[in-house]
Amino acid sequence: MLSCLRTQNGRGEMVVPVIDLHGIGTDRARRLAAAREIDEACRDIGFFTVVNHGVPATVDHACWRAARAFFDLPAAARQAVAFPYPGYPYGYAGLASETLAQSRGTAGPPDLKESFCIGPLRRPERPRGRKGEDEPEAFAYADNLWPAALPGFRAAWEAYYRAMAGLAHRLMRLFALGLGLEEGYFDDKIDRHISALRALNYPDQRGPPVPGQLRAGVHSDYGSLTILRQEAKPGGLEVLTREGDWLPVPDIPGGYVVNIGDLMATWTNDRWVSTLHRVVNPPPDAAGSTRRQSLAFFHQPNWDAEIRCLPTCLAPGARPYHAAVTSGAYLMSKFRSTLESIDSELEDSDLEGAR
Repeated sequence: MLSCLRTQNGRGEMVVPVIDLHGIGTDRARRLAAAREIDEACRDIGFFTVVNHGVPATVDHACWRAARAFFDLPAAARQAVAFPYPGYPYGYAGLASETLAQSRGTAGPPDLKESFCIGPLRRPERPRGRKGEDEPEAFAYADNLWPAALPGFRAAWEAYYRAMAGLAHRLMRLFALGLGLEEGYFDDKIDRHISALRALNYPDQRGPPVPGQLRAGVHSDYGSLTILRQEAKPGGLEVLTREGDWLPVPDIPGGYVVNIGDLMATWTNDRWVSTLHRVVNPPPDAAGSTRRQSLAFFHQPNWDAEIRCLPTCLAPGARPYHAAVTSGAYLMSKFRSTLESIDSELEDSDLEGAR
């Protein structure tokens, strides 16, 4: 099932593993084999690509086309679903409105991308919090904004969100097996997940970027795992290897790139790596259009899920490398750091949470 041993091919070149999920729904032996392969990939590089994942091609293609149609809209139509105020979690964010490198405390120019994002489709049954009560969690469940100019857009995105949530659940069950846990160990920690689906558009670059500016700056992801649909265009995703080299992550037709996030690294006491990655600029001499699109599903455990070292990842007498944290609090802290010039607005409005 694993297309390459560790992260090297026959020529000794580093590669991102490809894992075939065919048959995992009915064959426990195949699930255990896939879990072992995932464990190996996550120990080594923290990235892998899944194929035969069970997501219908019709669902995938519909969301992809809807995202492309959205970014093709006139600026005024895109702005109609822009964040209503700085730091709002869902909707449209224009070009250069985020600096991912700041999530690591690194200053730099804003990223050369625009995005559209939605959050959870299901809302808690209890009333939304008021100031001083559950406002941060209510903020994570803020209303999604939908472009009226594109009939069918919402249905396509909601179908894809559900498909990604289903794949994430299957992967988390494989994660549990790979970590020596019961298959359903994570089920009650992700049954009210606060995941986000984000489309990213990296426009053609008609002039040179400012020094240090990338399509997406160096960062790690925040949650349990990310599922990425990308396309083969100049200027793409790269992952930092343990040896300190930047490795391109190829687009495998029909596959999804999966990487673990910071919370999974905390759960596993760094047995699994939340790897730094970036999206680089196209080469100046690239021929034709270098516009690039991706769809990223950021799987985030329940708002109140406590993330602490798993019992199978701690040697007797050892202490965890990371303090326990709740999913929502960690997400808030990282999201706030990536946005340009919003800290004072958030403090003035006393909003403690953002995605």
